[in-house]
Formats: sequence, structure tokens, C-alpha cells
Amino acid sequence: MSDNSTTVGSYLASRLEEIGLKHYFAVPGDYNLVLLDRLLENKNLEMISCCNELNAGYAADGYCRATGGASAVFVTFSVGGLSLLNAVAGAYAEDLPIIAVSGGPNTNSEAEFEMLHHTLGLLDYDYQRDIFSKVTAEAVTIHDPREAPTQIDHAIQTALRFRKPVYIEIACNIADAVTSAPNARSFGGPTASDPKSLNAAVDRAVELLNAATKPVLVAGVKLRSFGAEANFQKLADASGYAIASMPNAKGFFNEQHPHYMGIYWGPVGTPGCGEIVDSSDLCLFAGGTFTDYTTTGHAALINPAKVIQARPNSVVFPNQTFSNVKLTEFLEQLAQKLKPNDGSMIAYNRIKDEATPLRPGTPETELSTRQLFSRIQQMLGPESTVIAETGDSWFNGMQLELPEGARFEVQMQYGSIGWSVGATLGYSVGAPDRRPIALIGDGSFQLTAQEVSTIIRYGLKPIIFLINNGGYTIEVEIHDGPYNNIKNWNYAELVHVFNAEDGNGFSCKARNEGELDEAIKQATAHDGPALIEVLIHRDDCSKNLLVWGGHVAKNNGRPPRSH
Repeated sequence: MSDNSTTVGSYLASRLEEIGLKHYFAVPGDYNLVLLDRLLENKNLEMISCCNELNAGYAADGYCRATGGASAVFVTFSVGGLSLLNAVAGAYAEDLPIIAVSGGPNTNSEAEFEMLHHTLGLLDYDYQRDIFSKVTAEAVTIHDPREAPTQIDHAIQTALRFRKPVYIEIACNIADAVTSAPNARSFGGPTASDPKSLNAAVDRAVELLNAATKPVLVAGVKLRSFGAEANFQKLADASGYAIASMPNAKGFFNEQHPHYMGIYWGPVGTPGCGEIVDSSDLCLFAGGTFTDYTTTGHAALINPAKVIQARPNSVVFPNQTFSNVKLTEFLEQLAQKLKPNDGSMIAYNRIKDEATPLRPGTPETELSTRQLFSRIQQMLGPESTVIAETGDSWFNGMQLELPEGARFEVQMQYGSIGWSVGATLGYSVGAPDRRPIALIGDGSFQLTAQEVSTIIRYGLKPIIFLINNGGYTIEVEIHDGPYNNIKNWNYAELVHVFNAEDGNGFSCKARNEGELDEAIKQATAHDGPALIEVLIHRDDCSKNLLVWGGHVAKNNGRPPRSH
């Protein structure tokens, strides 16, 4: 092999290293084994072997969140790829650039009419790429090693530019085939705005916002994916407006900022925050998404005629839209031209309530979710990341006050229960300087529990609060039935099972406040992963979950329209 050549697998590994990856997630199978051999030759990349493909995808999701960049996951054909699909779909919904790579059948198999294992039993081997094309920004199959560099580079560029997953399928006899060595190039992010459209959008926004009496600024989830957090902060500082965050953007704006009101989430948001946003004469939502989940079943009262939406690639006014305007550039220029106006902040200070600190009970006091989260609040520091699973953890987690520098992660657009176990793994790998605090309900945990063994295997150090309340609490509050009950496990004992002869996981069970305090003390001092099983009564949930569940149930339960 000449100096200007390499293998297809090695080419891909080099490009992943080049865009900043230090790890990738993998589950082996006979269609990707040679590809994995080539990846292992690159000593600047570490393979993280997962228990199954779905969890590997969730781990890749968490890695993107931790690093702010791309991630990669490798699986085998069909039985592996289709197991990965759900996690990739979630990453598409959440704007995370996962590079999903699958091994594929030998290039000769279809031409020679060979029926293959792991397949649908048909002489059609394009179906996995076709399926992934629905949940990725690009899906390619590599059958010709000469074309591999172009196809790989295009897929990677697409993932980074559009902040979406991509799919690359490499035939099992192509991974070791000779191709061009990687040549120097850059993999840029999103393209720039059209200057005319950008200037016109900024001028229109300045005109309207400067004329408003009590304008408000609201942070949305797409700020992070499209690199606009820093410029949102600049706009907040320059404007003097009252600032709110949508629930899936919690932690994207400094909650210690003097003009921060809290979470805008309709009837379950921070007290006083919703009233100021809804009564404002003009709101700028930066990177917001308006779904039934983020608006509490569309119960938020914001008037569309009083909203400017700054989206990733456009700015939408009540009666006018400017296209090809990038979110971060729009916010940056707007910050330079707005007149400061603290009218909304003055109004908020008149009505805001100071939270009454919750006093702990005696050590023998039965645990409640409120007491649990008051302890978690005390654990938080600038390097903390809270990972909140779909369920009551959303609502209790939203009430945590984040120190400056702390982060908060939810999967609110896709809401796939079980996501957080794999995401905690991936986040721990991607951000070794942080110690994630994962809040996971028992029902969600049962879907993906085995990845705790991978957390132990690689010596990661998250603290997992396993909230054992006997079922799918979030579903109970939307629509209850016997299907929301689950078989109880001895969750704390699972860590001993996963430790086997060489693991360093710590676990314990807390039934009252005294046991919880001791458990937290031991977990924080432990140099390894920790799981605290917290026993909570089935009917003990956040009052906001009760309200939210009722609104979402009402929205789901609307009768069909007659035609």
C-alpha cells in the first residue's frame, strides 16, 4: 500500500479523529468485524463496547450533548441497524449529529442472488439504508472503494452542517479495500446568512422591539445545536429584558443571571414567569419549539401576533418571514442595536414569589420527591450535569436552581423512555471533567438497565438516583391502566451483579431521609459509579406533573373532527 492510500475503514477512522472524536460506540456483528479491526488500529480513538445497539445509540446521543460535536456508533447489518434506529430517530428530533455506521452484505451477494442471514429473506439489501433515510440528513451505501472518500466526507459534512444524524453503510468486503488516504480539508458547520436578508431581519426586529413597552426574551432548545448560546447571552446582557427558558432549553442560559425569571412552560412553569411572558407586548423566542410537550398540551397562552421567532435558518415575524438568516448571526447583530429596556423585569419583580426553603424531617421520615430533590439541589456545583429521564424527573428537575456553569439534559422532543441510561454513559465518556447526576424512574430504567454494566466496565463516575415508585408515573397521570404497573426489582443489587469480579460500582437503597443523606455522602465520596435506589410512594409526584398530564391527556383525547 502506497503512502497515498489506506483502507476504507482506516479512512473513516481518520476522519472521525479529525473532527474531534476521541471515542466511538460499538456492538459487533459479522458484517462489521473487519471494519472494527481497522478502527482499532487508530490509537487516538477508543472503542466503547455497549450491551446492545439501542443503548449504543443513546450513548452516542449523550456524547454529542457532552462535547457539542459529533459522535459515532457502529453496528452490524439489519439486526443491529434496525435496533439502533430508534436512538437515531431521537437524535434527529433533538438535532444531534450522530454518525451511524453499519456493516453491510458482501457486494457480490445481490448480484449472485444469495439469500443472507440477518435479512428479511428477500433479495433486496437496500432496505436498511432506505429506512434510515427517513431519520437522517444523508444515507449512503459504500460499494466502491474509489468513491468511499467522497461519500464519507459528504456524510460527515452534512451531519456537522445540519446538526442531524447521517447513515453510512459499508459492505463487509469493502472495509478492508484500498482507497485514497485522507487529504487535507475542513469540515465546517452551518453556512453563513444571506447578508441582505440578515440585515433586513435585524432592522425589522430592532424597529418592533425598540417600540415595545415590556419586551421579553425566551431561550429555546435550538440555541445549543446551532451554536447560538453565547450570542443569546450577549443579547440578554445588552437588552435588559426579562429572560425565560423553555423547558427543553433549561441550562442553556445562566440561571444566576440577574434578569432570569425561570422556565416558561404554560401552567406548569416558574410562578410569575408565564404571566410576564403571556402579558408581554412582544416576545422574542430564540430557537424555540412549540410542541404539545413544551406548551403543556398547547395550554400556553402566548399570542402569536406578539411573537418573533428566531429559528435556526429564518426569522418569522407575525406577518413577515426572512429566510436564510442564521440564528447565531441574527442574535449577535441584534445585541448591538437594541435599546435597553427593563420594563418586563420591573413587572416581574413586582409579582415574583420567593421560594420557601424546604426543611428536612427527622432521619426516620419517609422519603418524598420534594425532600429528594432538595438534597439533589445541595449537590449541584458549576461542574454538575443533571440528566433527567422522561417522567416526573422532568418536573422536579425543572425546579432545580442551576449554579453558573451547570448543565441540564432532557430528551423532550422525542421523549423515549430509557434514553437516560445510555445517555449517562455517553455523557460521562464525552465529559470526563463532569460528574453527571442522572434522575431515572424505575419504569424507564428497566428498558435499558444493562448499560450500567458498561458504565462500570469503563470506570465512569456518574451518580444515578433510581426512583422506585412502582410504575410508569408519567403515563399514570396522562392515562392510567394496569399496563402502567411493572414488576419490582432489587435495583440496588443489580450493581453487585454488574460488578462481578472486577467492577467498582457502589449502590445502596434509601427508604427514609436519614438513609438518603448517608447514601449521598457515600456516593459522592466513591471513586466510581454510584446508584442510589430511592423508595418513593406511587402517588407521590410533582403537582406540575398532575397539571401537565391533564392538559396532555385532554389534547390527546380530542374526538375526531366530522367531515
